[in-house]
Amino acid sequence: MSIYEISILISTVLCLILLRVLYVLLKIYTTKCDLQSSHDGLRTILCLGSGGHTTELLRLVKSLNCKKYNPRLYIIANNDKSSEVKMHSSEISQKDYSFTKIPRSRNVKQSYSSSVLSTLHAFTRIIPIVYGFKPDIIFCNGPGTCVPLCVVAFVLRCLFLIDCRIVFVESVCRVRTLSLTGKILQLFADIFVVQWPQLRNDCFRAKYFGRLT
Repeated sequence: MSIYEISILISTVLCLILLRVLYVLLKIYTTKCDLQSSHDGLRTILCLGSGGHTTELLRLVKSLNCKKYNPRLYIIANNDKSSEVKMHSSEISQKDYSFTKIPRSRNVKQSYSSSVLSTLHAFTRIIPIVYGFKPDIIFCNGPGTCVPLCVVAFVLRCLFLIDCRIVFVESVCRVRTLSLTGKILQLFADIFVVQWPQLRNDCFRAKYFGRLT
């Protein structure tokens, strides 16, 4: 195969991938979130942050139907001990859950330049987790840990490897502006929820249902 033929092949593949990405984004922006599962429950990933993020998300988990959203896999940063304790306390009466730890993409006060390598490291750990678990839905609410997780899920969906929907709930402490995580995930999350009415003007796709946490 000549170099010209290889370049044509590569260009064709890239164009097909781009069309697939645009199709998925169009579907996200123009249709209701559809959740279809080939099994009894919805395989669910919940991404815990630290401190307030974990508390808020676990409050949301309490309102979920555990029979519908199971099995549940919690994603926790590898240096986040408090979230692990809170998770076990919240799930004390349940058995259909598990958890795994991943590296933080960026630690507090870490420089943005050095966070590039740590983010890439996080991606390499997340890809086999997401592909192996094959979630139907991901719930997250703002910690930086969820960005590489959701990006991987979106890419694998575009590549027909999983069929996952992303639900992002902006933290209640974000009253007037979106978090950095929110600004990123508003571009491709299937459902984007804010908890203050004024934030609907800061996100072109935000849904507002009042205070959730």
